[in-house]
Amino acid sequence: MSEIRSKRIRQADIASRAGVSVSTVSRVLTNEPGISDAIRQHIFKVASDLGYPLKQAAETMSAALALIASDSVTGGLSVFYEGIVEGLRAEAAERGMPFDIRLVREARTAPDNVREYLQTAGAEGLFLVGIDPSDELRIWLEDSGTPVVLVNGTDSRLRFDGVSPSNFFGAYAATRRLIDAGHRRILHLTGSHRQTILERIRGFEAAIASVEGGEGRLVPLTFRGSASAEAHAATIAALAEDRSFTAAFCMNDFVAVGVLEAIMETGLRVPDDFAIVGFDDLPCALMTNPRLATMRVDRVAIGREAIGVMTARFRNREAPARQVCHAVVPVPGGTLPPET
Repeated sequence: MSEIRSKRIRQADIASRAGVSVSTVSRVLTNEPGISDAIRQHIFKVASDLGYPLKQAAETMSAALALIASDSVTGGLSVFYEGIVEGLRAEAAERGMPFDIRLVREARTAPDNVREYLQTAGAEGLFLVGIDPSDELRIWLEDSGTPVVLVNGTDSRLRFDGVSPSNFFGAYAATRRLIDAGHRRILHLTGSHRQTILERIRGFEAAIASVEGGEGRLVPLTFRGSASAEAHAATIAALAEDRSFTAAFCMNDFVAVGVLEAIMETGLRVPDDFAIVGFDDLPCALMTNPRLATMRVDRVAIGREAIGVMTARFRNREAPARQVCHAVVPVPGGTLPPET
């Protein structure tokens, strides 16, 4: 007991002592439904015995609901959103915020549907995770005064609070890594209507414009199938048209994997003949040979930050909206020459 008390108690400690999963502990501490009273009370007792800070604020703090785009969570980006959900749940538990999560198709985020989701969950606040609200939903959210936080999202007119990676600056830094390695003709493989991805395009273009003789080319992707497979085909086609491009900045690591495979198939050497930088630092970046150079997004921190932003919004619903951007960190890899 004294060994555990000597350090900050984590949900994993409670799970180990209670003989349940960390997910079950998280759901109990955030007052999610679907857990039996016996298990709920057992976990609360273990948490109390270990000295975990069970806050009474859960009785008075407004509840919140997170809607997550189901195609993002069940598709290739699932690992990205798993980290965000982990951060949301952990911070909600520590702050005593009743919290629930629901997967939805973006087509099911019309105002009537969202109103029903909130009522069913007994929630006042809404997290839109990886979802950009339609004009119809945005108008309803503003008119109803619903507290909203866009998670991994940005409102270009700053009508809602948001928490995201620093997409513009991250893309600028990623492209500058290629420029600093001597590259002047750089591809950017990308494709999405989302504001977060449009900001990465802006960052890429700004970096290209920052160097004399720089030339960038956008290679659009549709994402109708495998992102890596489509990026592979698009890279082959781009180099067949113009072999003078010597580097690529990719909107995420799945895309970068496809680019790397295409470059190696053409017989070019990586990174001597062609350099690649990805984005997000997903597990696949560790599995390539050579290891992918990328940009790390702290997904758990983004989820935690979003809970803090919602807490502040509950306290002051008339405050101006704010956008919180987390810096992304360069991760070295063999697809880029060693950086000085």
